Amino acid sequence: MNNGIRIENHRFTPEEYIDFLKRTDLGSQYPKERFAERIPKLLVNVSISLAALDEKGKIVGALLGLTDFAYWLYVTDLGVDRDYTRRGIGRALMKTAHELAGGEKDIAVYLIANGNAVPFYQSLGMKFSDDVMQYNHIEWTEFTVE
Repeated sequence: MNNGIRIENHRFTPEEYIDFLKRTDLGSQYPKERFAERIPKLLVNVSISLAALDEKGKIVGALLGLTDFAYWLYVTDLGVDRDYTRRGIGRALMKTAHELAGGEKDIAVYLIANGNAVPFYQSLGMKFSDDVMQYNHIEWTEFTVE
């Protein structure tokens, strides 16, 4: 990738991921309940775990996803450090994840988009779907990772 940013497979520690969340808008998507015990589970169980790193090795972007490597990829997290937005990092992370999962000829991508991120996802060619079902009886307390 240009701008001195590189994308690589990266298994985050809970501490470094939480530190990253503090520098992104992604940190407001998590519920407060049992946050500290749930983040490690997330990081261990994702199929795809990518980091965008600057020339000094600082994590400036992240993508986490679940895939079967045959048909679908569900992106659970995509975030970019607020100081590094609008540099193509999110786009590069999505492209890399899609390729790792099996490529656009075989893999359908799904995600739940934060309202502010909808224009970004639309710029990637994503559309709203009407065929996704939901079962959610969980009451979550919103908070922002700080």
